[in-house]
Amino acid sequence: MNTFRLIQSDYKKYIKYGNNFFSTFFLTQGFWAVFHYRIAHFISTLKVPIVKQFLQLLCVFGQKIIEITTGISIPASVKIGHSFYIGHFGGIIINSNTIIGNNCNIAQGVTFGVSGVNENRGTPVIGDNVYIGANSVIVGKIKVGNNVLIGACSLVNSDVEDCSVMLGVPAKKVSNKGSEGYI
Repeated sequence: MNTFRLIQSDYKKYIKYGNNFFSTFFLTQGFWAVFHYRIAHFISTLKVPIVKQFLQLLCVFGQKIIEITTGISIPASVKIGHSFYIGHFGGIIINSNTIIGNNCNIAQGVTFGVSGVNENRGTPVIGDNVYIGANSVIVGKIKVGNNVLIGACSLVNSDVEDCSVMLGVPAKKVSNKGSEGYI
């Protein structure tokens, strides 16, 4: 999927949740952050060295402005699938090595971070159709399966099966209903 199609899929997701053109483009900080990430990620894939270096420098400044104004940090090296949605303003930190699948929603205060020691040190890989509630922390070299719902204020530091509902600190599986109806 090219960059334009990815931005279009993100935009459609924001419209799905009741936004309109004006509010999405001018008032929705989550969309600003995702839009900037898509452009910066595209620039990081360019093959022309001089142009790439100049544009990457602009993207670094742009990212800092986005971080300051929105409280959302999405480095250009993150891999995010289509239809990504950030539901609320601020406090979102995504480690630069994180991989996030297609059609995922995250709320405010979510952190994707590095954790572990030696061969277990790393960052999470998030599957498709995952909903992550407010103030959740997902850390370590773990895999979160497809169709997963992670409840608010949960700490996920171990692998999660497909179609799970996870809650608590550390998060435990409480249901097999998954994210259906939340995405």
